[in-house]
Amino acid sequence: MSGFFALLDDIATLAKLTLSTVDDTASAAVKTSAKVSAAAVDDVATTPQYVTGITPDRELPIIKRITLGSLRNKLLIILPIGLLLTAVAPALLPVALVIGGAYLCFEGGEKVLERFGCGSHAQEDTGPVDEDQIVRQATTTDFILSTEIMLLALAEVEGQSSMRRIIVLVLIALLITFAVYGLVAALIKLDDAGVHLAGKGRTSAVRALGRAIVKSAPALFRSIGFVGTVAMLWVGGHILAVNLAKFGLHPLHHAIEWAEELIHNPVLSWITGTAMSCLIGAVIGTVLALAWQPVHHALARRRATH
Repeated sequence: MSGFFALLDDIATLAKLTLSTVDDTASAAVKTSAKVSAAAVDDVATTPQYVTGITPDRELPIIKRITLGSLRNKLLIILPIGLLLTAVAPALLPVALVIGGAYLCFEGGEKVLERFGCGSHAQEDTGPVDEDQIVRQATTTDFILSTEIMLLALAEVEGQSSMRRIIVLVLIALLITFAVYGLVAALIKLDDAGVHLAGKGRTSAVRALGRAIVKSAPALFRSIGFVGTVAMLWVGGHILAVNLAKFGLHPLHHAIEWAEELIHNPVLSWITGTAMSCLIGAVIGTVLALAWQPVHHALARRRATH
């Protein structure tokens, strides 16, 4: 009988350890997701453009297909390659992050130039395309952004056990994907909800709310686009500064540290450091975007002749 109670005690101890491990893993996933969430802001800002001009009844099905494509990107392609990279050649992770950071800066620089009417895509024709093409374009963009998110997450869980890293990264992939595309789905249906309330609201207050939603929707999307651009420049600039410092190139990282040390208040210090990261991203991104323009125009002319 004493052996039976000892067994029960061992089972209880094992259960406590398991619950503690699950709790620690979930906590690590949430903390890591919070740290990489800035990189996901651009997903929220970018995706709605792919359903612009689509009939309302096809918007959510397209978002569903893009969501599934995003999960495939993260879980079946990026995660295995990322884990293999960290196991076989961990020194390549900072290189990949520098490339990803430079790309984010470039995309942000493109958007800055487009605001002044001189981006590479400012004059492109945006004629109607089929749903398969929309999903392919959105999934390709998502692949690049998801790669950045998962590489950042890999860097955050460095030093954890292999199994915990896999669990945390899978949880991050699920959390980020459903949070981003759930929010996108809600945003693209916001104006439809406003139209419904404005036309079928039971009270004048509800109808007024619907009209206000419809009027504010364009400004909301413009604001999201602005936030997405700032997030790209901020995250890209910070990634470049931190990872270039690992190769002995410290000036950008020192500039961020200098900005953070200007003010001793923790919140204001974070703001100044973030502003410096954003400035770094804007300068580098604009230079890269300007350098790409001649190449882009040459490729466009070549496609036109064929």
